[in-house]
Amino acid sequence: MSTSPNDFNAQVIEEFRANRGHVGGMFEHMSLLLLHHAGARSGTARVNPVAYVRDGDRYVVFASKGGSPTHPAWYHNLKAHPETTIEVGTETLDVVAGEAQGEERDRLFNAVAEGSPQFREYEEKAGGRQIPVMVLTPR
Repeated sequence: MSTSPNDFNAQVIEEFRANRGHVGGMFEHMSLLLLHHAGARSGTARVNPVAYVRDGDRYVVFASKGGSPTHPAWYHNLKAHPETTIEVGTETLDVVAGEAQGEERDRLFNAVAEGSPQFREYEEKAGGRQIPVMVLTPR
């Protein structure tokens, strides 16, 4: 019996909240946050678990979508509605999302790819799509 992506995300979100920001399984050794976002066109509230790294006081997420040739929906939603919230551990923070460009994007992407080589594989698999790097700055 397979699990839909929505069911899988719901299970991860439930585990995240029940365990004060910690999850097991394939995400056991990753830093995860819960990214709240509103549909770009619909405005529908959504939440996705997303791996992140810190850059000073900022949270950095990568729109890899596992190497898909298209960006994840949350990327488009953040571009349309950049003021949002994230859950990190037991905290909920108001943030503003912005896309890193040029040298900053390369620095952040290379930093995560050194520790998690699958990100380079995702970009290769994406068929020429450069994986966007989104910076979430607390307000």
